[in-house]
Amino acid sequence: MSKRHFLKTLFTVSIAAIALAPASLFAQTAPKEIRIGYQKNGVLFLAKQTGKIDDAFKAKGIDVKWVEFSFGPPLLEALNLGSIDYGTTGDSPPIFAQAAGANLVYVAAQEAAGAGAAILVKQDSPLQTLADLKGKKIGFAKASSAHNLTIAALEKAGLTYQDITPVYLAPADGAAAFAKGAIDAWTIWDPFFAVAEAQPGTRVLAPAKGIVTQNSFFLANAKFTTENPELVALVNASLAKTAGWAETHRGEVTKILTEATGISAEAQAKAVERTEFVINPLRDSVINEQQRIADRFLALGLIPKPITVKDIIWRWKPAT
Repeated sequence: MSKRHFLKTLFTVSIAAIALAPASLFAQTAPKEIRIGYQKNGVLFLAKQTGKIDDAFKAKGIDVKWVEFSFGPPLLEALNLGSIDYGTTGDSPPIFAQAAGANLVYVAAQEAAGAGAAILVKQDSPLQTLADLKGKKIGFAKASSAHNLTIAALEKAGLTYQDITPVYLAPADGAAAFAKGAIDAWTIWDPFFAVAEAQPGTRVLAPAKGIVTQNSFFLANAKFTTENPELVALVNASLAKTAGWAETHRGEVTKILTEATGISAEAQAKAVERTEFVINPLRDSVINEQQRIADRFLALGLIPKPITVKDIIWRWKPAT
């Protein structure tokens, strides 16, 4: 056999072997674990407690590691660093993260009209309208959805961010400061909102509804999403199923969350009642709303540079 004929035969056999080899030989090895960051509220936490995500990944031989966070910004920092692969936050944290160059993408949204958050004051507070916030100390978590609600509420009242003294407090610290009167008002979301609302001497100065929409988002590490799009889609699909079930089983949802959090059934029921249980890919209207929030923060100098939200959208295509 000539050298040329030998090489031609070898090349043909090699191509045939490649064509017949299992696809798994060439696919990237699936991770043995997916790390999910959660807060003790919302659909993701509910999916954790009911085991829906764990069950979906167990069928693929993949473990789920759950990592708890008190609010969005530290969760997204972990996502950026690759300490977790997937997580959920309100509307504002992803904007600050993107402006800081974080390595993450939006992968799904939970659209909401804003019923699950409010600006609270003491019952005997002289503050009666949003305009009365001028010159006052308002507590909220920096770079959180409460941050955006506070700014939007000021805008609605014809005030500016410079008209108040912002006091940056994580939810637990905000609750303590509000209870002892160290701040004049507190902007907060459920279930902290529901818990505070149930306390004697608390009054809702302004609900978020009518001021802002308050969409929540599911995000993933960008590198992880590029390498494992089917796993991100699997989490999304599990969440969508959980949301569909929760929409028609609110009593059971309340029971599950009450047992898991220790929050009173009455407060938890109120938070569940005003939750909109639906998970979808990001629609243009949702992306546009996020862009409006980003532009608001830029105008106030709260983020260092302009961002384009649509640049970090991962297009999830749910199975039909």
